[in-house]
Amino acid sequence: MTQFIDIGATTDIPVRGARIVRTLHGDIALFHTASGAIYAVDEYLEGKAGPLSNGIQHDEKVTDPMRNWIFDLATGEAQGADEGCVGTYEVKVEKGRVLLAVSAVLAQVAAE
Repeated sequence: MTQFIDIGATTDIPVRGARIVRTLHGDIALFHTASGAIYAVDEYLEGKAGPLSNGIQHDEKVTDPMRNWIFDLATGEAQGADEGCVGTYEVKVEKGRVLLAVSAVLAQVAAE
C-alpha cells in the first residue's frame, strides 16, 4: 500500500500554476491544471529541460520555458519530435489536501 505525505492545500497551488517540493534527490514540480487535476513531475530533465514549473501549462501538458519542449504531465513523455521523459510521481487529493507518494521523496535512496 502506498504511503503519502501531506504537502499542503490544493489552494496553495494556483490553478494553471505550479509549486516546487524540494527533496534531497531533486526538485519535484506540482502542477494544478485548469481541469482541477494535480500532477507531480521532475522539475528538470537533466541537460535537456527545465525548470518546468516556470513553463506554460495547456490542457494536461507543460511547455518547457528554455527549449519549448512539451511534456505530458500524466506520463512525463516529451511530445512531438522531442525526445525524453521526466519522472512522474503519484499524487492524490483528499479533503482539499495534496498528498505526494513517499516514494517520490525516497525514490533514489536505494540507488545512492
